[in-house]
Amino acid sequence: MFHATRSATAVRSPLKHRAGLVVLTTALVTGLAACGSDDSSGDASGGGGGDDIKIGLVTKTDTNPFFVRIREAAQAEADKSGAELVALAGEFDGDNEGQVAAIENLVSQGVQGILITPNSSSGILNAIAQARSAGVVVIALDTATDPEDAVDATFATDNTAAGELQGSWVKATLGDTAPQLAMLDGTPGGTVDTFRHDGFLTGMGLTDDSAEIVGQENTNGDQTKAQTAMENLLQRAAGINALYTINEPAARGAFAAISAAGRADAVTIGSIDGSCTGVQAVADGEIGATVMQFPDKMATQGVAAVVAFAEDGTKPTGFNDTGSQLITDQPVDGLESEDTTWGLDNCWG
Repeated sequence: MFHATRSATAVRSPLKHRAGLVVLTTALVTGLAACGSDDSSGDASGGGGGDDIKIGLVTKTDTNPFFVRIREAAQAEADKSGAELVALAGEFDGDNEGQVAAIENLVSQGVQGILITPNSSSGILNAIAQARSAGVVVIALDTATDPEDAVDATFATDNTAAGELQGSWVKATLGDTAPQLAMLDGTPGGTVDTFRHDGFLTGMGLTDDSAEIVGQENTNGDQTKAQTAMENLLQRAAGINALYTINEPAARGAFAAISAAGRADAVTIGSIDGSCTGVQAVADGEIGATVMQFPDKMATQGVAAVVAFAEDGTKPTGFNDTGSQLITDQPVDGLESEDTTWGLDNCWG
């Protein structure tokens, strides 16, 4: 398996205002409050003391299939452990203010732990610090905070390694053909976007200043936005032959634009996610390769860590890589991969 060191750089997007609107995705029932603390570092010991365990989950949205899968897996693990899960979400990808309000809501409900996929890796820091100072253990899922130690622990894909896998596959598939690269990024302000972008360029042997990059657009990981962005890129640079995509919805939107332009066989597309829809797109030849993530592991390990904290005060720490796997029917030398048959047996969503 190909490995890489994760980047520590992220785009900053500081919080200016707060919005109180969040999406409540599970029924709220009364639970007992966790033990409080005046320790601003969040080092207070936990311990349910026989009380019911209440866990908060805050995802970027409640509609994206990836976050739906995280919520479902977290709920299943909470049910298995006899814990209560309260799931909240931002209204849209990038809704930092909604997530701030969600954290405050959960702390007021007395949760012992909060699992969060941050919309803004830096904009959410103050709300996280306040939760930790109240004795709540906070764990990032999928998306690391910036700095990473703003939370107690992170359970996520090594997104730099995943991006590097995507870039290495695209480079090897192009062979001796000089790349004319387009990049469809996600949402500025998140470490996932930064790590995958930087990792891809490392895999390609390029930097942000490389002349081989002929265009970049942000898509928020949205299929429709990606299709429009790709249409615009093709108008500006008709010779694009390689494409980075932040996720599979962006890749599928881009393919629609590329196909409509009659260039479906001329552009090598890489992506990241591992959803069943995305893996099927690889099998159908729309996407050349994708890098599978494992959201179930993020959610179940995160819930288990909060349960352990609530029961005996054991705190999770550091970055915990939940793995990634290159999926393609066009394998290349030097990169371990699985085909789409394996991918469809192990996909999510």
